[in-house]
Amino acid sequence: MRHLTILLLSAVFAGLVHAAPPNVLVLFSDDQRADTIAALGNPHIQTPHLDSLVRGGTAFTRAYCMGAMQGAVCVPSRAMLMSGRTLFRAKDNLQDQGTWPEAFTKAGYVTFITGKWHNGDASVRRAFQSGKAVFLGGMGWPYELPLKDLVGGQLVNPRDSGEHSVKVFADCAAEFITSRTKAQPAQPWLCYVAFNLPHDPRVAPEDFRKRYDDAKLPLPANFLPQHPLDIGSMVGRDELLERWPRTPANVRRHLGDYYASITYLDAQIGRILAALDASGQRDRTLIVFASDSGLAIGSHGLFGKQSIYEHSMRAPLIFAGPGIPRATRRDAFAFLLDIFPTLGAMAGVSGPDGSEGKSLAGVITGREPRVRDEVFLGYTQTQRSLRDERWKLLRFPQINVTQLFDLQADPHEIKNLAAQPEHKERVATMLAKLEKAQATWGDTLPLTAAQPKPAAFQPPQGEKMEEMFRKNRTR
Repeated sequence: MRHLTILLLSAVFAGLVHAAPPNVLVLFSDDQRADTIAALGNPHIQTPHLDSLVRGGTAFTRAYCMGAMQGAVCVPSRAMLMSGRTLFRAKDNLQDQGTWPEAFTKAGYVTFITGKWHNGDASVRRAFQSGKAVFLGGMGWPYELPLKDLVGGQLVNPRDSGEHSVKVFADCAAEFITSRTKAQPAQPWLCYVAFNLPHDPRVAPEDFRKRYDDAKLPLPANFLPQHPLDIGSMVGRDELLERWPRTPANVRRHLGDYYASITYLDAQIGRILAALDASGQRDRTLIVFASDSGLAIGSHGLFGKQSIYEHSMRAPLIFAGPGIPRATRRDAFAFLLDIFPTLGAMAGVSGPDGSEGKSLAGVITGREPRVRDEVFLGYTQTQRSLRDERWKLLRFPQINVTQLFDLQADPHEIKNLAAQPEHKERVATMLAKLEKAQATWGDTLPLTAAQPKPAAFQPPQGEKMEEMFRKNRTR
């Protein structure tokens, strides 16, 4: 009770607590880079509905997935989102760990899920009261995606999607919103919509793909044919989506598929928002849009999200709804695991035991400049990073390599300054801060290897590369 009182008071002081509990609509995409929304600075992509959320809400430009201890980054990212726990404390299957949707249920909310759940069937049955078209997996062909419904704590009605899964998820979300208007409009609800785009195989209907001329799409500013270092997972599934060396034409083709998938996703978000408008509940609904991670697609010669570079760990994050400033951007640091603590503060809902995320409510209103002074990132046993307002240090322990970037002058992490004599003291200071951050977050990985592996990356060649590439093709 004392915790709930403190939470409510903090929300009041932040100016975002509501007289009546607000509805909550969480729209969560899969593998979407932070720089893939037109209204946030990308003139080459079409995202009219996400643009409307940006214009009507507050966008965080420095929101991060904290990392992953496995190649399927979406698993720990979603576990952190749901539990509010940090990377080394959240369990991938959420076993014996409470979730924020459960907390909303206890507070009187009707909770509903549609879409991707990659954290085990037991946890989804516990987390939500009901669901429709739930996908218990990581990826799949969107027109044949295996789906189930969540009814009475059981997953039932197994079937294939039959049509594009993202449209199915939007249909189910719109249906739920409409049904709540007819049932008990005064009772608040939480609707979690987890899309499986733009994760590969990145399939969008043909009319959306035709909107993009690959030849006109610019390459990433940090495009490389090949990453020079073996930073871990260099021949993992995501990296085998294209051959080495990465060519401009191949990267542009993947970008065309990627952008078309995001535009199709945007259209389905528009349908959900239209249903919300038609329900008459838009003015009492908090809306969040975010993604579980970013993606490389040619940046630094990489293709996946299995790195701690900005393109792979930074994700879009937008809040919109009652009391949230419109057309506002915040550059305060945020983790994705801060999303539900923020919603809890706004709705007066106390979180589950063990939740470590911080409310961004004060930052949203401008009453607080920040809730975090730095960002710590980790990937498996191969990569660690710490960044502050200007500087970002990356450490690759298995090869004993350090990188330092001045993100103010070099936001795309192109010029490594670590070996320059004038930055020797800065590197030492940031390495010490990184070790301190490791202790804070429960990370025990040594930052130096006694017998380091070769630093240079040597991609497979010839028939071996072709065989690996063929086996990895998704369709």
